[in-house]
Amino acid sequence: MIPYIDSHIHVWRLSRGDYGWLTPDLAYIYRDFTIDDVRSSWEQAGIDYAILVQAAPTLEETRYLLSIAESEPKVKGVVGWIDMLVPDAIDELERLASNKLLRGIRPMLQDIPDDDWMLKAELTPVYRALVDLDLRFDGLVLPQHLPNLLRLIERHPDLKVVIDHGAKPPIGADLGSWHRDLAQLAKIPHVHCKFSGLVTECKDQASEAALEPVTQTLLTLFGPERLMFGSDWPVCTLRSTYLQWWQWAQDLTVHLSLDQKSDLFGGTAQRFYGLR
Repeated sequence: MIPYIDSHIHVWRLSRGDYGWLTPDLAYIYRDFTIDDVRSSWEQAGIDYAILVQAAPTLEETRYLLSIAESEPKVKGVVGWIDMLVPDAIDELERLASNKLLRGIRPMLQDIPDDDWMLKAELTPVYRALVDLDLRFDGLVLPQHLPNLLRLIERHPDLKVVIDHGAKPPIGADLGSWHRDLAQLAKIPHVHCKFSGLVTECKDQASEAALEPVTQTLLTLFGPERLMFGSDWPVCTLRSTYLQWWQWAQDLTVHLSLDQKSDLFGGTAQRFYGLR
């Protein structure tokens, strides 16, 4: 039986001091979050395993997440961060990758002012190293980044890429350009996408009805075999509880076959991240 996998969760400790985006303005999530805080939700949803994803652009946070993964049986992998532009970036990546719990890296592209940053020539050796080390690339992008992400993948056809949060569609607004550009990426057979982070993109109140058009678009473009559930906890709690998003995800995919739901809620993440 394929396990239920949450492909995208975060934990953080504010005293670490490197979460630049996490300010008191985000009062509801401006506190520490640990695995113990999400454990009861996992139990109620039936989640077997999870992937921890970086929330700070520092090596220290990546090491922090790996230490948590080493002590928590339910965490089967970490998507970390490195400074891809420093001269010793590949050496640092190799050092981190010696821990097999590291499954990929995620530059915080949505926060980088230069939309063309991902295409810098200096990054080419690091992309090649990701392929050589059998690591994945989480694309934390906004709709405006999708054309450049397509160019990046065309340059590096062996790079294993997953688009985080469906590229953050403007739910409740015009989805035309998002749909068009995402469709171009979905034509590439090895590109995957996360069914995550959508509740926080709702312009109005988050609801099943608001999420339905985007859900069906993602299913049509990628199919359950290239789409993976993620909670984006605790960020999702800005608009819903973990269990509310889980229930909406179940209801929105009720028409899928058992095998398709097994892919969406576990199998795709297991294959993509090479989980043991």
